[in-house]
Amino acid sequence: MDVEASTRKIGAVKSFKKHWQLYLILIPPMVFFAIFKYYPMANMVLAFKDYNVTKGIWGSEWVGFKHFELFFNNPVFWDLLSNTLLLSLYLLAVVFPLPIILALMLNEVRSRKFKKVVQMVTFAPYFISTVVMVSIIMLFLSPRLGFINILLNSLGFDSVNFLGEPSMFRSIYVWTDLWQMAGYSSVIYLAALAGVDPSLYEAARVDGASRLQKIRNIDLPSIMPTLVVILILTVGNVMALSFEKVYLLQNDLNRASSEVIATYVYKVGLLNANYSFATAVGMFNSVVNLILLVMVNGLAKRISKNSIW
Repeated sequence: MDVEASTRKIGAVKSFKKHWQLYLILIPPMVFFAIFKYYPMANMVLAFKDYNVTKGIWGSEWVGFKHFELFFNNPVFWDLLSNTLLLSLYLLAVVFPLPIILALMLNEVRSRKFKKVVQMVTFAPYFISTVVMVSIIMLFLSPRLGFINILLNSLGFDSVNFLGEPSMFRSIYVWTDLWQMAGYSSVIYLAALAGVDPSLYEAARVDGASRLQKIRNIDLPSIMPTLVVILILTVGNVMALSFEKVYLLQNDLNRASSEVIATYVYKVGLLNANYSFATAVGMFNSVVNLILLVMVNGLAKRISKNSIW
C-alpha cells in the first residue's frame, strides 16, 4: 500500500509540473465556490436554532427540529408541496423535451439562412428579463386591453381573466417559460448534433433511410449522453422554481395554485424576519432536490449507462 501511495504521489507531482498552467486556471473558480457556495453552507445550522440578532447565528439558542415540525404541521404544507411539485413536473414535461425536438428539426433544415432566422427568433426571448417578461404576459392577457381577449371578442367570445383563474396559472407559467427558454436550451443539443460523424448520415442515405429513421437511429443515440446529463440536472432542481416569475404572476385570485414553497418562505420567513424558519424550509427544499438527483442519477446509470457520477 505504501508503494502504491508513493507511486500515486509521484504521478501527481509529475502531472502538476507538466500541466501547472491548467491547475492554475482552476484556482479562481475553486476559491469562488469555496467562499460563496461552500462556506455559507455552515450557516444552515440556523435551521436548528431560534435566531437572535444580538447573539448571532452561533450564539442563538438550539431548538432542534422545531422549525421543521412547524412547517410540516402547518395546514398549508400539503398545498404548498403539491403546488410546487405539480408546477415543477408540468414544467419538466414540457420544457425538457420540446427544445430537443426543436434542435432535431433545425438539424434537418438545409437552408442556412432560414435556420439562422429560426434560431434568432427562438433564442431572442431568453434575453428578456423576468420583470419585462411578466409585464408582457400581463399586457397580452389583460381582461380589457389584452391582445388575446381582443381576439376572443372579435370572434364572439367573452373576455377571460386568465391570470385570475387558478386552473390556468400553471399553463401560463409553463408555456411562457417554454417560449423564453426553448431556443436557449436547444443550442446545447445542436452543439451535440454538430459532433455527429457525417459518415453515419452518408451510410444511412445509401441504405435509403428516411429522415425519421436517421433521427431515431443516429441523432438520438448521439445526443443521449448530453440528454441524460441535462435531465439529471433538471430533475435535481425540480423544487427550485423561479421565485421572481411565480411571485410577479401571483395575485389573490390565483393564489390557490400559485402559492409555492419559494413564495411562502419569502412572505412568512423573510418579510416577518423569521430567518430560522425560512432556512429550515429552504433546507427541506434542498434535501428533496438532492434525493431526486441521486435517484434519477442511479436510474440513468442503470438504464442508459450514462450518469453524472
